[in-house]
Parts: sequence; structure tokens; C-alpha cells
Amino acid sequence: MKKFRKVLDGLTTSSPVNPGGSPGCGSAAGTPSAAPTPRELEIQETLMSEHFQICKTVRHGFPYQPTALAFDPVQKILAIGSRSGGIRILGRPGVDCHSQHESGAAVLQMQFLINEGALVTACADDTLHLWSLRQRLPAILHSLKFNRERITFCHLPFQSKWLYVGTERGNTHIVNIESFILSGYVIMWNKAIELSTKTHPGPVVHLSDSPKDEGKLLIGFESGTIVMWDLRAKRADFRIYYDEAIHSVSWHHEGRQFMCSHSDGSLSMWNMRNTAKPFQVTFPHGKTQRDGRKESCKPILKVEYKTSRNSSEAFVIFSGGLSYDKAGRRPTLTIMHGKAITVLEMDYPIVDFMVLCETPYLNEVQEPYAVVVLLEKDFVVVDLTQSNFPIFENPYPMDVHESPVTCTAYFADCPPDIIPVLYSIGAKHKKTGYSHKEWPVSGGTWTVGSQTYPEIIITGHADGSIKFWDATAITLQMLYKLKTSKVFEKPKTGDMGRSADLVEEDPYAVQMISWCPQSRIFCVVGISAHVILYRFSKHDANTIITSLELRLQCEMEDVISPSDTENTPCFSDPSGHSPQPQPPSPRSNTPDSVRDSIPCLKVKDRMIRMPPGYQAELVVQLLWVDGEPPQQITCLDLNSAYGLLALGNCNGLAVVDYLQKTILLCMSTLELYGSADPFQRLTRSPRKNRQSTSDHVNGHCTSPTSQPCPSGRARVPGGPEGPRLARRGPGRPPFRKAQSAACMEVSLPVSSLTEGYPSRRAMLQQLHGVSMYSHDEHHITNYSWSERESRENSFSRSRSSSVSSIDRETKEAVTTLQFAESYGRKSDSLPTPCLWVGTSLGLVLIIPMSIPTDEQERQEDPVTVAPTGTVLMLKGSVLRFGFLDCGGALINSPYEVWRDQHAPDDPDRPRKRKLVNFSPSSSQEACGDGHLAVVCSERQAKVFYMPSQACLYVHNITESSFVLRADVVSVSNSVCLACFCANGHIMILSLPSLRPLLDVSYLPLTDMRIARTFCFTNGGQALYLCSPTEIQRITYSQEMCVNLQETLGELFTPIETPEAQNRGFLKGFFGGNAQTFDREELFGEASAGKASRSLAQHIPGQGGIEGMKAAAGGVVGDLARARIALDERGQRLGELEERTALMMTSAETFSKHAHELMLKCKDKKWYQF
Repeated sequence: MKKFRKVLDGLTTSSPVNPGGSPGCGSAAGTPSAAPTPRELEIQETLMSEHFQICKTVRHGFPYQPTALAFDPVQKILAIGSRSGGIRILGRPGVDCHSQHESGAAVLQMQFLINEGALVTACADDTLHLWSLRQRLPAILHSLKFNRERITFCHLPFQSKWLYVGTERGNTHIVNIESFILSGYVIMWNKAIELSTKTHPGPVVHLSDSPKDEGKLLIGFESGTIVMWDLRAKRADFRIYYDEAIHSVSWHHEGRQFMCSHSDGSLSMWNMRNTAKPFQVTFPHGKTQRDGRKESCKPILKVEYKTSRNSSEAFVIFSGGLSYDKAGRRPTLTIMHGKAITVLEMDYPIVDFMVLCETPYLNEVQEPYAVVVLLEKDFVVVDLTQSNFPIFENPYPMDVHESPVTCTAYFADCPPDIIPVLYSIGAKHKKTGYSHKEWPVSGGTWTVGSQTYPEIIITGHADGSIKFWDATAITLQMLYKLKTSKVFEKPKTGDMGRSADLVEEDPYAVQMISWCPQSRIFCVVGISAHVILYRFSKHDANTIITSLELRLQCEMEDVISPSDTENTPCFSDPSGHSPQPQPPSPRSNTPDSVRDSIPCLKVKDRMIRMPPGYQAELVVQLLWVDGEPPQQITCLDLNSAYGLLALGNCNGLAVVDYLQKTILLCMSTLELYGSADPFQRLTRSPRKNRQSTSDHVNGHCTSPTSQPCPSGRARVPGGPEGPRLARRGPGRPPFRKAQSAACMEVSLPVSSLTEGYPSRRAMLQQLHGVSMYSHDEHHITNYSWSERESRENSFSRSRSSSVSSIDRETKEAVTTLQFAESYGRKSDSLPTPCLWVGTSLGLVLIIPMSIPTDEQERQEDPVTVAPTGTVLMLKGSVLRFGFLDCGGALINSPYEVWRDQHAPDDPDRPRKRKLVNFSPSSSQEACGDGHLAVVCSERQAKVFYMPSQACLYVHNITESSFVLRADVVSVSNSVCLACFCANGHIMILSLPSLRPLLDVSYLPLTDMRIARTFCFTNGGQALYLCSPTEIQRITYSQEMCVNLQETLGELFTPIETPEAQNRGFLKGFFGGNAQTFDREELFGEASAGKASRSLAQHIPGQGGIEGMKAAAGGVVGDLARARIALDERGQRLGELEERTALMMTSAETFSKHAHELMLKCKDKKWYQF
């Protein structure tokens, strides 16, 4: 615990923030002359650097770009490999683990060491890895890198320690799983095929040992050649040459016949007694044509041949094989059982599938009970025990990406009653028709940790849907789904105008979310420049949605033409060409000039029945003005205690009273300053149709349309009637196709490379939707951040570095808003409701408000909003506000306690508004009046003392990059400022002194997905969208890193391996009992010799015990060392047990020999020896 004592007259630790001679406002420049009389603040800061550590906790969602599938039938755990080298291991709900290959190479195939707690992966870089699953976090024990051959197929027999590896050259190698060293035993392709064969058989596509005899290995080559190799005799028993390429092979459990799938859509059955030709060839989906030939079919990529005791007919399950003539058919999985053929259509292409069976022994009746189907974007399990083949209800959150994720929000330590309420409402809308049996992937163990609190994650999607997720205790379960598109009328199919554009362009995509968990008021910002306010109710209601419309458009006469300056990204042609007249869109019957005072979407204007849950109450829409579409909303804040909603974009600010359904304020950013503009920008030239703005300046607007904001459109300098310099093509709506955080890449205009725009403008264009950084979609090209960064010296240019550069800014966007109990003027003695406004130029405005306190007056009397001109200054765009009392404690925003407005009236309990206020004056009598305001921009953070507005602390966060996300969060019963920078750094600063506590280079930012979705929350947690389908949760709390092992599930549980069935004497005698042989004797170094060292390289795993010893250190190391000691102790006990057994055997042998010797020498004399 460390005390910080600061005196206001000595706090000039940084240079002034308004260089260039601009007049400062208050003490924002950091000059001591503006400071009040000296005042001491004693704040005890408890957070230290050792309280913070970055680590990943859990990953949710569907594995992105899956490539491989594996299942352990005894442990009942499942593994999914991905193209980026990731592995997801799934068990019972709560058992969900993600691991990553450091190389990032795609996972080609995976094999479990059944019931051994280990997994073998084969990657695209021709490396085999052995993973240990006996700890909560899997680790690589061994790796084997092939240097001269490429791996194509792997097979590990049950209860064997020898792995067969097929290669692209057609050779088959054998690897010892325990030592991960190649055996000298190699099956060369030229020995496997006949000497007379003139062509190469192709890569190995299948390896399996015969269920009847483990000493026989079936090798399938891509060209259609099949070889049964006798491992003992080292020769081929038989060879099959088939005309069609082979994709997979599956055995009958008795080992007398097997089935192959081929590239022509056929299945061939082969009998071991006669391998000259298949005894059966079928085209399951190929019909016979009139000329007698079968119609051509797609390849059958995989087939499984399984038997069942209850039926004499076997299950034949395969993917593909449909005829080519049926265009548009979806991918299918076909289940053939006897004469019944069931075709299951899938929504996405099938990557792989596996049939789950009761026994792990291949020479027993398999008894299939389910099929796991891995699709490109989904994961399905089919129940085979029921005739209609229903699917199981998936307990994992695999549908996060059902519609592309566009934004996220994370709320920790929510009110405890909110999760049960949301779940009860959402459960009523769940789908039915699932299998009634338990989820078959039920391995591992997981228990809820001791330190848990309610957590909720909210995701917004491109189709306008909102999903609430229960994220308590590192799990993720769907609670409730809300569709915002139901608020609007569906565009008519015959309308070729504006509606036709909107249907194609995802008009309902969610851009921003604001939620008050205490009052349960929810706000959604859509990409069509609309805001929807929802209230929660447990009862259905019939209501009419109120719609308010805003004209929030900039003054086009102030726009500097491209000929005057280079820095006009708002209206310049991004291709670098001079603007040309553009004809109206062929899909539009209405020219852009006619589109005036109309919104992008039409709100339903009739009585609507709303089910229980979130019910829309108010919609605020920005309007088209003179053919210009409305600019996207960049920030939003609501306060349930005030009953107010504030929104801003690159044109200005609007404040809405959602209780009275009126617009209080609608002003451009420049008008908010009044005479207090710190840059003294030129006043706006009057327009012909400019209306009086007196009501706007006074802070009250009586009607959404009667007092519109000034608006206009840009003209070409050549003439007043020249073509419009449009940011978009004519008739284009103000949003892009699938503006999704899931699929968004950094796109920079070509012209910016020569004009020298700061690279963060292109970033902010997509990150905040600020159109001042937008460009025509027809001239956008993908451009990586690394190349851009090298060209522009790591984003070193600042938009607010000089007055001249600021004068060139055509628009000043409102970037952040927050309601708070604060001081609007230096002379204020008591805090009042205020709105803090941050802009893209690093300016902060404080707007005080007068709100009636009486409930009746609040419903009738107007709220007065009066901008005072108070301005604070920072470097870079303002991102976040936070408020502390003089003791350093966080001041939460006041809120209204939730009440159900549609509940039946109760005369004993009148429904009145109950407000909870956290006023700084009421929370600190001992510290006196005033509070601290934390302001963070993309380059620096400052702490101001209110109401004097004196800058107490300042810290320059970064010079070479810029902050993307900043939040004031609670960690370990204290408060800190958490920042995430564009260069991938995560920084933690203490409050209020802004001491750096943590600076870790966490990840390089290569696309906009992470930038749009990264968010911090209380309790030391954060999340972001690590792929288009997955949410990654991380922690920056040391305490949570230490306790992470307790919260994760156990992947391995000790289970007895089921015993093999007794086949009986007669069946074994006549049916040919399964033969066993000693693989160690055949493949070991003694008989097979050593493999060539140049063929493969053994790499010790970093996850082994020795690697863990080296990595263990600090507080976490103590726990790791304890676990290592337990593992070593277990290993030693196992070795001791083996030695004890050997010693007992040796002792028995010695006793036997001694007894025999004693009997032999019993009657002999001493001289007879």
C-alpha cells in the first residue's frame, strides 16, 4: 500500500496540451496559473504491478475452419483440429479446452491413444505431435518432423504403441509412441506393389490392421490400388487394382470383408476369399439411365461400415455421392440400414464425420449409437438408435456466428436475478424435436469454482439479432435472443428503390450496444443510423412504437475542396481522380436529390403484440438530407435515472428524453462550443435555407422536424449546380455489406498512400463507423497494417498536433458520451446531472442539465440542457470517461430500479420510479466536495479535479501507436484504467496517479475484428473475437491466473478399459480367432534396426516435465512445481510398482532354483561337490 500526496500548484509534469498558441480553457493546459489554492489529496492506492498478469482463460464458439475430428470411445471426449493449428477438446458441458500448435500449421489428422489421456496430431508441416491430456491444460510431450516425405494418413491400432504413418510417396513408416522415434521397419511403395506395375500407386490414403489378424496391414493408395501387407513375412498377401480412385476403406468387424468408397460415387464390397473383383458395386444415389449406364455422381469422401446385434443388417454411413445433375443440392450424409436409405441434408459442407460405437475393439460387433458430423460452420450429432435419426441438442455455444458478430459487450458482477429471468424468457422459444437421450460426448469432469459471480456477454449480429449469453464460471450458455428487425416494416419485394438496396446490404446490422443491468433498459445502435430503446417485461403487451426523427447533418459549405488541401477524406474521391457526374442507380427510381427528410428504414406504425422479454419502446432515426444519407452513429449513452439518451456522430450531438419521447438537443459539434472554441475556427457561412438555431443553442427542440439541424450538400468548385462529391455512389445506403466484426479486414484507400492520411483514420472508419474516414467502396483495396505501419512510421502522425491541421478537419466527430453527476461550471458548489462529451479532436465538453426531481413533474416539465462552453483538452480522440471520489473509489452512474410497466396494477404497491444515486457529495463527507474525472484518449490519459477542472495527473500512454479501447474497471477491490492499443499492447494504469502497472505485448492486431470487439470488464477480465466464429476470454488479474486451474475442467478421468468379449471355443476355432503378435519384437530396434536420421527429426516437447520445470517460476510456478512433483511422484510410484513386481518374480525364481538346488545337494557329502 502506497500513499500518493500531490499538491495542485506543483502538477506541471507534462507539456501543455494546446501547442501553437491556442488559448487554453481552464487548467486543461496544465499551467499552474489556472490552478486553485493548494489542496492536498491523500489517496491510498492498493494496486501494484504484481497484481496483474495476462493469460487466456477459455475460448467459446465453433472452431474456425475445422479440418480434422477424433473421438475417444472410452473417455468419451472429442477433439477438433483447425486450419490455423488449433485444437478444441470437448467433453461434458464445462469441459472445453483450446490448445494451439506454435507453428500454426493446419491439423490434417488426429488419433487418440484410447483411454491413455494422450492425442497424436499430424500437421500440414509434416510434423507429428504427442499431446498429454492428463493435465487441465494439454501440453506437447514429443514432436517428430519428417524432412523428406509428406504425411498423408495415420493409423494407431487400439492398445498399441506403434503408429503407422503413410506418406505422399506411398511409403509407410512406423513410429514408437512412447519414444516418438521412427522404427527401421519401412513398407516401401515399390515393395508393396507388383514389380510389373509401371505407374506409381499414389499417396497412401488409408491404413488399417485386419480385425481378424493384427499382423496384416491394409494399405490403400489413391490410384485405386489396395495391398494387404503381411507384417511378419514382409510381403504382400494380395493386391487389388481398381479403376476408380479410393477415398476411404472400412472393415466388417469379422475381418472377412471390407468396403471402399470411390471418386465416381460408388461403393465396392470386397471378400477376403476372392479379391479378383468386388462381389458388390453400388451407386447409392446414381440412377440407371435409358441407355443402361449409371448417371455420374460426386465422390463419396468417406464411408463407415458398422454392425449391430439387434439387426442382421449393417449400417453403411457415407458423405457425398449425389448425382451431378441436381444443382443446388446441399451437402448430405446418407445412412443406409438394410433397404432403408435416409439422406440428411446439411447446411454447410461436411469436413469429416465419425460413427460412435459402444466398443473400442474392431473385431467385435460395433453397436453404433451416434454419428458426429463436423461441418464447415457447425457441429451436429445424429442419434442412430431412433428410426427418424433426430439430432442431439448441442450443449456447447457453437452458434455464436449464426449471423456474423458485429459487436460485443461484457458485463461482470451483474445483478444476481437477471440471469434466471432472461433464461426463463428465452427457454420458451427453444427449438424442439431433439433426441431425448443424453449428450454422447460426456467425458471429463468439471465443477463450478468457489469464486463465481454472474457474468453476461452480449453479442450483436449482422442480421440485427442480439444474443444474451450466461458467461458465469468460464462457461457460455445462450440465455435470450432478441431480433431488432421486427421493429421495422419488411421492404416490399416489388420496390426497386431504397428498399431493394436495404435488403441486400444488411440494414439491421448492430453497431453498438448500451445496457443498464439494474434498470434492464437496453439500447441498440443499428448501421442504418437508428437507435432502438427496449424495456424488459415479464408480460406480453400490445403497444405502438414511438418513432423520433433527427436531421443531424453537417454544413457542406464549410467543406474544404480537394483542390485546397489534401486532407479531406470525407468528400474526396478516394481513387485520386477528379469527380465525375454519376448517373442514378439503375435499381433506384428516385434520384438522390429527392431523398430528403426520410429515414433509411420504416418503423411499424401499428399496434404490435410483443411477447415477454425485451419490448421496443422508442426508435430514433437520422434522416436523409438533400440526397445525403445520414452518417453512422459513433457513440451512445443512456441513463435510466435521468430518463435520457444521448447519441453522436461525425456531424454533432443529440439528446433524447425517452420518458417524454422528445428531442432535447440537436446541434453540430461546433455549435456546442459557442464562443469557447479553443481553435477559433472560422464561423460558418450562412445558407439560403438555413433556419434559426436559437432553440438549439438554448438546448430545447420542440419537434423532431420543426427545428431541423442545418444541412446541405457539397458542390464541385466549378459551379453551383455541379455534380455532388458523394462519399458513396448515388442511391447507396449508409452501410456496407455485412459490416461484421467477424469478417472485417483493414481496408485503406489507394489514394491514402500518396496523400499521407494517418492510418488510424482508416481504422476508425470501420471501428467507429465515422464516415469522415470513409471512402467509396468501389475504390477500396485490402492493405495490411504491417505494410502501412512501415510506410507511416508506426502511426506517429497526430491529428491534433497543430492549429493548421485542425483547420483542415472538415468534421469533428463525437466519439464518446457519458451521463454523470458532476460539475458543469467551475463556480458550481453542488453536483448536477451532466453529459460529458468527447470528440475526435481530443476536446471534452461538459453539458449540465436541469432535470425535475418530482416524478409527476418529470413526466410533464421539460428537461433543460444548456451547453456552457466548458472545454478540456487531450491528445488524440477521446475514448472513455470515468469518475472517482476523493478517496479514489469509483462513482457509478445513477440508475432507476427495474419495474415491470406491464405488470397488473397492485393498489397496495403503486408503481413509482425508484432511483439510486451515487452522488460524489453523498459518498464522501470526510473528503469534502468535488470528485475526480478520468479522461482517456487514444494517446494519453488525464485526471481532472472537479469543479476546479485542474489537471492533477497526466500520462502519455503511447507515442508510436494509439489506444483502441479503454475502460475504468474494478480489480481486487480497487480501480484502474485498462487500455488496449493498436500494436497489440495491453496496458494497466493505476488511478488516480496513472502509474503504469502492466504493459504486455499481447497480440499483433492484423484486422478490424479484434479492434471492434475487444472490451474490458470488472474482475480483471476481457474478451475479443479471435476468429469469425470464436470468442476468446482473457484475464489480466494475477489472482485469476493462479486460480485458473481450479476453474478449468479435467480432460482425463481414470476409467477401466472394457474387456474384450469372449468369442467362445467353437466360434474361435471355426471362425478364425483374432491373432495377436508382438509388435515390439517386429518393429523394435533389435530386429528392425534404426531409421535414417535424415528422414525425421525428434523434437522434445516444451510441455514435458523438464520443459515445465524450466518454465515454472514465481507464484504460478509454485503451483506448477507442486503439480509436477505430484506427476513425478505418480510416475515413480508406477515405476516402483513395476520394479516390485519384477523383484517378486525374480525372488520366486530364485526361491525355486534354490529349492531345486537344495533337493539336489541334500544327500551329497562335502567331498562330492
